[in-house]
Amino acid sequence: AGSIGSPERATEDERTALAAELLSSEKDRGEHAIVVEAMRRNLEPLCSALAIEDVPTVRSFKHVLHLQTPIQGTLSSPDSHVLDIVARLHPTPSVGGVPSREAVRWIGEHEPIARGWYAGPIGWFDQNGDGEFAVALRCGLLEGERLHLYAGAGIVRDSDPHKEYVETDIKQLALLRALGLRSV
Repeated sequence: AGSIGSPERATEDERTALAAELLSSEKDRGEHAIVVEAMRRNLEPLCSALAIEDVPTVRSFKHVLHLQTPIQGTLSSPDSHVLDIVARLHPTPSVGGVPSREAVRWIGEHEPIARGWYAGPIGWFDQNGDGEFAVALRCGLLEGERLHLYAGAGIVRDSDPHKEYVETDIKQLALLRALGLRSV
């Protein structure tokens, strides 16, 4: 949570300025803090130690910059299965809203199409219960000759609907480029 678009051919100085803008955005920092707090609240019962950076940093990709906060923990039980952790974390507020139960119900009743795999946990696990998962934030579904691309934006009190819509277009660029397409 907390993103800003970046032109493909942005200079280093332009990207630095965008990162500074993102880090100083109260709206984006607030959105990001909601997600970090949810991660803390959901991981604490599973961990004997949990370390969360106090201040987010910026992770830069070709078309977009994101706020990120590293979180590291030590599981209380060595028998913990990665799917138990996934179940506690999914859906994150960045894709499901808060309060979670009510927000997910509202999304199901009001979004015009089912999300399918979009925003779901995707990853792997082995026979020991070890694994790695991520949230499927940018994905596509090919049905015959029709392609559905999915990307989202966090909507909070200070969101500008137009900027959030543009953000979803920017986030889809990686998928479009991978498919040899230029725009929606």
